[in-house]
Amino acid sequence: MSNILAIVGRPNVGKSTFFNRLTASRQAIVEETSGVTRDRHYGKSDWNGIEFSVIDTGGYVVGSDDIFEDEIRRQVDLAINEADVVVFMVDAIDGLLGMDEDVAIILRKSKKKVFLVANKVDNPQRINDAAEFYQLGLGEVFCLSSINGSGTGELLDVLVKEFNEDNPEEIPDLPKFAVVGRPNVGKSSLVNSLLGDERNIVTPLAGTTRDSIYTRYHSFGFDFLLVDTAGVRKKAKVHENIEFYSVMRSIRAIENSDVCILMVDAEKGFESQDLNIFGIIEKNRKGVVIVVNKWDLLEKETNTLKQFEERIRQAILPFSDVPIIFTSIPKKQRIFKALEIATQVYQNKSTRITTSKLNEILLPIIEKTPPPTLKGKYVRIKYITQLKTGFPAFVFFCNHPQYVRDAYKRFMENQLRQQFDFNGVPIQIYFRKK
Repeated sequence: MSNILAIVGRPNVGKSTFFNRLTASRQAIVEETSGVTRDRHYGKSDWNGIEFSVIDTGGYVVGSDDIFEDEIRRQVDLAINEADVVVFMVDAIDGLLGMDEDVAIILRKSKKKVFLVANKVDNPQRINDAAEFYQLGLGEVFCLSSINGSGTGELLDVLVKEFNEDNPEEIPDLPKFAVVGRPNVGKSSLVNSLLGDERNIVTPLAGTTRDSIYTRYHSFGFDFLLVDTAGVRKKAKVHENIEFYSVMRSIRAIENSDVCILMVDAEKGFESQDLNIFGIIEKNRKGVVIVVNKWDLLEKETNTLKQFEERIRQAILPFSDVPIIFTSIPKKQRIFKALEIATQVYQNKSTRITTSKLNEILLPIIEKTPPPTLKGKYVRIKYITQLKTGFPAFVFFCNHPQYVRDAYKRFMENQLRQQFDFNGVPIQIYFRKK
């Protein structure tokens, strides 16, 4: 079960600093593989053993001053709809401003648990100043300083009690596929074309939570759960901030799935929102299949498909070992191919390689191409083993792990991909001292 915390508030109150503090310790682990953090506003965190996702809405404010307030209001609405807990951040130095009151009005009407947090409280005088925020009518004011971290632990101790630690439902142990992507790329059409004609072979599961709806698909040799997020089919307002909308809506479905079918619009190409969603899939170590929809609407030349595919692979580097399928849903072209590939990716994600086989294949390659010498240190890799994780992760035991550079880690990842089938699955590589 995924738990989502959204941070809201007007600009420059310190939301991003707080976000960085919550996700930093975790990011260091999650981002150990090479590559870039593709979405700066989404991260993973945990406290007292409870894991949760953090969304900083601040990074999504766009437009000029005249639409600024509307933009914040929309983000607050979206955060209320999609998150389990909301942190409303205010600035103890600036004091209570009109925009804070506007946000508070929306939050008071919502049924969500809201924590009112006064930031930049780094001396006793500011604690007194922060008392004025009680008039917002949102209960206790938590004082903290995002920059030095004081007060953060006390807030998190109380905050994580609002999250669900477990999922009491009995969900069958089947592959879980989520169809994700920007609005209007054809997600609903894909789901409907899979489920629409086969209502008799589709079983909605009882007791589905607000969290995710699981629909069982059992036909044509397939047996899997389609993950849909409750409320996902609500239409976005025309002026919705599409990027923020699509990312927020995708998070829960991604976290509750094994493999994500990321749908892309052939007419629009692979855009920054697609890359953001891809980044979240990768960060959560989920399998991925990219489905380019509406391919029938494109004027074709001899090498259009190859070029389109190459552009996507360039955009998603360094993790480009991903299946890409071109479909037309109205014409039902290659829909079942997408399911076949998703099933294959699910199997790739579960691949276990014995330690003896790993060493037998990789050690000769390492001997031939050892890690480059750094500061006069020779790195000697003794042996390799796969960790017992829900995705492929490998430990290379050696004498000087700190001298192994990212380029060599990428080289070893490519070797693993060439020798074994990890198509569509992110790989994690660690170098540890023997």
